[in-house]
Amino acid sequence: MPRAPSQQLKRNLGIGGATMMGLGSMVGTGVFVSIGVAAGVAGPAVILAIALAALIATCNALSSAQLAASHAVSGGTYEYGYRYLTPSLGFTAGWMFLCAKTASAATAALGFGGYLLRLLGADLQLMPWLAAGAVALFTVLVLTGIRRSSGLNILIVSITLLALGSFIVFGLPGAIDRSSANLVPILPVEENGGVSAFLYATALMFVAYTGYARIATLGEEVTNPRRTIPRAIIVTLAVTAILYILIAIVAIGSLGAERFANAPGAQATPLELAARAMEAPLLALLVSVGAVTAMLGVLLNLIIGLSRVVLAMGRQGDLPPLFARLSREGTAPAAAVIAVGVVVAGLASIGSVETTWAFSAFTVLIYYAITNLAALRLPREQRLFPAWVAVAGLLACLFLAFWVPVTIWAVGLALILLGLMWKHVVPRLWSSSNRGE
Repeated sequence: MPRAPSQQLKRNLGIGGATMMGLGSMVGTGVFVSIGVAAGVAGPAVILAIALAALIATCNALSSAQLAASHAVSGGTYEYGYRYLTPSLGFTAGWMFLCAKTASAATAALGFGGYLLRLLGADLQLMPWLAAGAVALFTVLVLTGIRRSSGLNILIVSITLLALGSFIVFGLPGAIDRSSANLVPILPVEENGGVSAFLYATALMFVAYTGYARIATLGEEVTNPRRTIPRAIIVTLAVTAILYILIAIVAIGSLGAERFANAPGAQATPLELAARAMEAPLLALLVSVGAVTAMLGVLLNLIIGLSRVVLAMGRQGDLPPLFARLSREGTAPAAAVIAVGVVVAGLASIGSVETTWAFSAFTVLIYYAITNLAALRLPREQRLFPAWVAVAGLLACLFLAFWVPVTIWAVGLALILLGLMWKHVVPRLWSSSNRGE
């Protein structure tokens, strides 16, 4: 079972600092890429999908918050699964987190490549190569010990919010004028794919909110975690949901769902296409710059975070011991960083934003199902919220997970089985082999 570290990190973050960390993780790939992917699935009904995904994310966030407040150590559901459930579920949570965030990192890399190529006026067919190159560069940088500072986080969030705020202010009046033509039917009907497409779009948009987990993993770094973490999560989710809904209204209202989702390169650079359709070249430029900085920030943050999870799982024995080693200088877990970089670059080379994002949706929904299950095991006196919150989150996550394409969730289930075989079967084989010697 994972143990709390012997030395606690310095508690110096309040609600404002924790909220900025959450926004830095949430206002990125989700808003610049996933809205376009989801609109391609469900049309104007994506606006309702964004709202429903926010409600489900709120249930999960409250479960994460009370777990983090009761067990204030870094590690997220990997820790909670071990502590409140079983080692197998703890491992599965960690394994699904790795899968989900690796796919999210690949999507961020593809989004970066797409928006940068739009900025340069280059061919979007180069996107997978540019994405893989960005991953390779950031892998090398993380190996040198570079970390994303709070100052850099504030700068990236500020540029991103400036770009998105300008997009909303400039585009909202025109979107409202054309709403009767472009924003109907907003309900999930056969014309826009029906209920199945709506639920798939909800699963896709759910991933866009999962950056709040960054706040829940700050248990060792915030002042008064029992009070600060829940408030910071709720504020971050509320701000992000409002932002996403406004962006979707402006983009789809201005272009129409068909053009917004199906124009060449729309899945990778939907907001830039929407800004250009408004005949606002400077706005398109600002959106592209905001997207590039946001994607790079997300990519760096994910490579750092993923490598630390691989390091922790290596130390615990859930992954090969090679990943538990630090570099000679002690600045980074070298093997873990390299492994993360290779897998992310490999996924990015596929070149399909929808595939990587849908895979992230399935795996992260399984992760949060385990989170809610762990919250239900909290002692009554440690609960901050009623049990029905965790029950609603658990059922919603399990339900939504299987509305992604069959091939995606089949691969996801196969990975869970392979991971559990690794955890339970391989150590026994090694033990038997050693006894035989």
